[in-house]
Amino acid sequence: MTGGTAISHPSFKPAVDAVFEGVGNDYIRNDPDGKHMRLDAHGVLRDKNLGSLIYVHYTGIIGITPDLELVLSGSPDAKTTGFGNAFIHLTFETGDERLKELETDVFAASGRFVVEEGKPITVEYRVSKVVV
Repeated sequence: MTGGTAISHPSFKPAVDAVFEGVGNDYIRNDPDGKHMRLDAHGVLRDKNLGSLIYVHYTGIIGITPDLELVLSGSPDAKTTGFGNAFIHLTFETGDERLKELETDVFAASGRFVVEEGKPITVEYRVSKVVV
């Protein structure tokens, strides 16, 4: 993880509008059968409005599809993948009391790989708070 943003939906509280600070770590390994990848990633966000730091950790699983194989191989035929094959669970830690609720909520996300000509491949996640 070398950059990116985390922006909450306008109706979500506590509001977050943050950028990744420094370089995060992401560990990716393939299952022996080659059908899935396992993710374990960590990074630090800085909220643009509050100046607060937020540590984010997520684990997940990605189903390796033919479309994803094109992306990962750098094929000129690679296109942005759809949502529905990459899923993560996120946890947050912060020292800012205004954001402490993030630490006790449960978050899950679906992701996709975004391919744009002339740009590095990025991953976009749509994160949701789990409620019952």
